[in-house]
Parts: sequence; C-alpha cells; structure tokens
Amino acid sequence: MDAVLLISGAAGFIGSQMVRTALAQGYRVVGLDKLTYAGSVANVDGLPADRFRLVVGDIADLELVRGMLAEVQPASVLNLAAETHVDRSIAGPDAFVETNVVGTLHLLRASLDYYRTLTGDRRSRFRYVQMSTDEVYGSLGEAGRFSEDSSYAPRSPYASSKAGGDHLVAAWVHTYGLPAVVTHCSNNYGPRQHPEKLIPHMITRALAGLPLPVYGTGENVRDWIHVEDHCDGVLAAMRQGTVGGHYCFGGGNEWRNIDLVHRLCDALDVLKPRADRHSYRRQIAFVDDRPGHDFRYSIDFSRATRELGFAPKVDFADGLAATVRWYLDNGGEGRKAAEESR
Repeated sequence: MDAVLLISGAAGFIGSQMVRTALAQGYRVVGLDKLTYAGSVANVDGLPADRFRLVVGDIADLELVRGMLAEVQPASVLNLAAETHVDRSIAGPDAFVETNVVGTLHLLRASLDYYRTLTGDRRSRFRYVQMSTDEVYGSLGEAGRFSEDSSYAPRSPYASSKAGGDHLVAAWVHTYGLPAVVTHCSNNYGPRQHPEKLIPHMITRALAGLPLPVYGTGENVRDWIHVEDHCDGVLAAMRQGTVGGHYCFGGGNEWRNIDLVHRLCDALDVLKPRADRHSYRRQIAFVDDRPGHDFRYSIDFSRATRELGFAPKVDFADGLAATVRWYLDNGGEGRKAAEESR
C-alpha cells in the first residue's frame, strides 16, 4: 500500500498518533495543522521525511486546502482538526465555532471539489472522515450507553460546535454525494496529550507540587479508550465504513473521575515518590463544578465490532501505567504548563 492520506490536525494529540498508525499500516501522510497551543511540531518529530510531510495552515483557508488536495491527490481526507477542551469553549466559544464549524465547512467544500475530479477506483475508494465525539449525544444517567442511533443533544459550546460540523458532513453526503463517514469516541488517553486534559493535567500538576483540582465531588463518569485503539478504529471506518454512516469507538473502561485521579496518584507514588514519602493523594482539592458538567458518558461500540472488526487491544492498567511513564520521561514542558496554570 502506498496511498496518501491528508490528515488535518496532524500535530495534535490524536492527530499525531493517527499519523503514526497510518504510517505503520503502509500509508504515506501529508498533515495539515494550524499549530495552535495544542498542536506541536514536537509531536511529529522524527517521523520519516519520505513518508510524512507537515504543512502549517488552517482548514478554514479554502484556497490553501484546495491547493493541497490538487497537489497531494490523497486517497482519503481525515478531519481531525478541532478545538476540543470544554472549559475553553465555555470561556471563549468563538474559536470553537471557527474551527469546528467554519473550518469543517471549508474542508468539505474543497474535498467535494477534489472528489469530483476523481475517476475509477480512486473515486470509488475515496472517503472523507469526520472525527467527532460522544459529547454530541449529551449526558447519561446511571445506566445506558451511547450508540450510533442516539439522538444528538449537545450541552456545551464544544459539543455543539462538533455537532454542527457533523450535520454539515451529513448534508454534504445527502445533498452533494460526498462519500463520508463520521466517527465518535469516548475520552482518549496516551502520550503527547496536552496537559489541559484530565490525565496529563493531574500528572503534571502532581509533579509540580500543585493542587489536583477535581470538579464537584469527582462522581462524574467517563469511558476511556487508548489513542492507539481509537486510531485503528477510525482507519477501519475509512476503509470499510458505510457511506453516510456513523461509528462509535470506546474502550469499555468507565471510571469516576475521583477514582481515576486516585489511580494516577498511586502510580506516581510508585514511579516517582514525593520527597516527603506521602501520597500524591494529599494534593487532591475539590473545586466548584464545571457549568453544565455532563454526568456520564459510555459507548456501545458493538456496531464497529460487527462491521469493522474493531476491538480495543490496550489493557487500561497497562496503558495508564505507560502513559504515566511517558509524562515522567517527557515532563519538562508539562510541568511548565502546570506552573503557568496556577
């Protein structure tokens, strides 16, 4: 296989892993990234130059994207570019609408123009993949799981902007005939994640000797999937997914936030004990809950298993331990970010 994929958001957390997974599966990749605060060239340093190239630019720049598609002639386009942090969306929703809605609109327009130039096998195999989130479905109570048949009920500016992008994709499928699929995932974890997210946030603040802020009483529940499993699933949806279809990917690992923080503290107690030998749990500090904080997310990924052969492979305990070790080995930038967040 020597097909080229165009991946937007390629220098972000999930995007940089998607590049690695695609390269491992035999693809060549051209990445596009605006390099905002959450994207970093360091995330893709060391990748083979003959198989990967990063272009710095914005998916909302229609002419740039059109030019890239004409030059690269990709087999498929994967849109991973997004503003993703709920807290930031509450404080400043404009950037989320600009990237997640307007950016998606322009990428869809350029992709449709490009698709219409294709013929034969290249046309029949082309896919536009929109990577979305389980948060577009809203919030669950104590029971139940989200699936591809769940109704959209976004409750944060972030989730609403992602839902807007998803609906644009559906329109481009049904109105213009663009062959696209949409994927949804639960919370990702793994290396190279920006320290604003829960797991790296707690690790970097713990190492910096800072309080570990837990919203409310820590009872909110999230399902966690390792980023490598997620990327495997998205590429399977690209190759095998039904045009216009949605596919959900989860890890089957539901944890209350407070229990997950306890696990992280316990791992750090073993791998990097505090100088005073007390547990990092001493640094936990409960703070006022996030406005509109969704109680629980959980994913039913049985359709992805049936239709794509998807199954998460990374054991949560092993994946979490490896993630903690990665931040210990690559902690300088994270600790600086933790210091700046005080």
